[in-house]
Amino acid sequence: MTTYNVAACALNQTALDWDKNFENLKLALEEARAAELRFVCFPELCISGYGCEDAFWSPDVQRLSLQVLTELLPHTIGLACSIGLPLLVDGALYSAAAVCANGRLYGCSLKRYLAGDDVYFEPRWTGRADQGELALGDGRVNYERRWFRPWAAGTRSIIEYQGQKVPVGDLVYSFGGITLGLEICEEAWVTDRPAKRLSTEGVGIIFNPSASHFTLGKVQRRREMISAASRDFNAVYLYANLLGNDSGRLIFDGHAEVAENGISKSCAPRLSFRERSWALAALELPTAKESARRDVECPSFEPSRTIVAVSRSAAWETKGELRYEELCHAEALGLFDYMRKSRSNGFVVSLSGGADSATVSYLSALAFRFAEAELGLDGLAVRTSAPVANSLDELVRSNLTCVYQATENSSETTKVAAETLASALGATFLAFDVDPIVKQYLGLLASAPTNVGLPSHLTWSEHDVPLQNIQTRVRGPSVWMIANIRNALLLATSNRSEAAVGYATMDGDTCGGLSPIAGLDKVFIRKFLRWAETTGPLGFGPFGPLRAVNVLEPTAELRPPSAQQTDEGDLMPYDVLDAIERAFLVRRMSPAQIAEELPRTFPGHSSPQLTDWVERFFTLWSRNQWKRERYAPAFHLDEESLDPKSWLRFPILSGGFRRELREMRARIPKSPPGGGQR
Repeated sequence: MTTYNVAACALNQTALDWDKNFENLKLALEEARAAELRFVCFPELCISGYGCEDAFWSPDVQRLSLQVLTELLPHTIGLACSIGLPLLVDGALYSAAAVCANGRLYGCSLKRYLAGDDVYFEPRWTGRADQGELALGDGRVNYERRWFRPWAAGTRSIIEYQGQKVPVGDLVYSFGGITLGLEICEEAWVTDRPAKRLSTEGVGIIFNPSASHFTLGKVQRRREMISAASRDFNAVYLYANLLGNDSGRLIFDGHAEVAENGISKSCAPRLSFRERSWALAALELPTAKESARRDVECPSFEPSRTIVAVSRSAAWETKGELRYEELCHAEALGLFDYMRKSRSNGFVVSLSGGADSATVSYLSALAFRFAEAELGLDGLAVRTSAPVANSLDELVRSNLTCVYQATENSSETTKVAAETLASALGATFLAFDVDPIVKQYLGLLASAPTNVGLPSHLTWSEHDVPLQNIQTRVRGPSVWMIANIRNALLLATSNRSEAAVGYATMDGDTCGGLSPIAGLDKVFIRKFLRWAETTGPLGFGPFGPLRAVNVLEPTAELRPPSAQQTDEGDLMPYDVLDAIERAFLVRRMSPAQIAEELPRTFPGHSSPQLTDWVERFFTLWSRNQWKRERYAPAFHLDEESLDPKSWLRFPILSGGFRRELREMRARIPKSPPGGGQR
């Protein structure tokens, strides 16, 4: 056995950005040759980007993918690597990993199992309506199959490439005495995984080129899978994921790892702001037995003379509260990439002094602070179109604008909280009084003809919703104008709990080109803010000014102060709301089943009161699907979301659960008047 430098390389690519993706891969290959790497695994679909959506159908996308591959081949001298691209074979499109070495394409391994869970599937009922369950496996409509076909295991074909016949399909590659096989992303998660068969056929190295999107806590399962694969299949296992925000909604964590004998030998820092993140290791690669499978003969390589230094995970991954640390780094990278890839100059946030807008502002500031800590000001300037800054404070101030817009119902408390937070973050802070604009709109009614049925004067007793909504809607044009002037990205601040029940004003607090926390529920957001106040991300520490926000009870501040308006008074306790939503969407429970279960979870509330809240939830849920259809694109941060474009579909028009709620009421009566309140 001899020592070879091997690596898995995470790449920050962009869908359909051929020049940028080529340049990033070319630089990675140059770095690989300089480090005397011999075997390198690059991510799935790293030439085209993963998020090409229906553009995958375009013959030009397929043509350009091969063109970029051809341009990359001269840079593979001295090493073997896999490079992901969409590939047309016998009239069908496949997710392929092109295995290249010494300037030549030797074969393409084609993906056999397509992703069919989380954001990659479209739920459908299985006929077991009495159980209210989703089927697994065949009961799921596979989203990747919209573009790709799964390759049949054990089969091969031939494509014409550069005047030569190149084998494609289920292949094992032989590099002298070293054999290499692949399983692509999802294939590592199925029962009949390719690595199992590769092991029985004597394969010594297994590549896993992946495009596995980030969700909170998912990395632990991945790491267990990688270590177990290297142990159970007696092979060196190289895993390479995409990095960053490649197309808008999905964030990739850049997980790259090398494992051997059940032990992680090297792991790249995840959620890096760099274009490339390496997991480097020097290993004694096993020599294949004579009986080992060899489908494609490739060149052999001399052992590496210079041994590479082993890569390590980032410090924040091994200390502190991982879920909150992950959120900080994923959101910061997602926001940073969205900003630079949309060619925007920073962010504008409508900062109300409440928890949601505070979270968005805090994460936006972290995007610049994390980027500067890793890249430096000079490196950061190269990556963005934002104005050049001479200091970190100047960078944040020129790229983050927070706007507080008061009406007569806004309190001095929230204004102070907003200004305190913006100042501490280093953002530019603006405060406007929009109450005269509200009054102007209300005055328009007095000028309307008397015969059209509009009141000349609105009262809170009769027109509660219009009077609330006009206040938040007049705030939209000004923040849009500021974003336009600055060529900045306006960030919406609605959360998942509000989206479930439509507790947001369309064209008001939903204004924005991106909704970064729409995948997070309110309970989680408030816990996160308390952690950020008292602990904070490793290397940055606690952010005490958040206390000005954390001590406040969530309120829209749209009714007169005498009404003492609160979110939970308008809706229900947020922990109850989130429990109902997950019981309905994740566990597929009926209103009656939820109402019967809730008293055991929330013994501090009466059964009739909880039933009232269940009824309120389902009534508001079905009434507000049209809002969820119109929300700005949101990051997918958890294993479920309410985004109808990437996970959950529900009809805009429906029966509103009327029969289901009648059945629930037949079992559990209403609360007595004035009773059972929180």
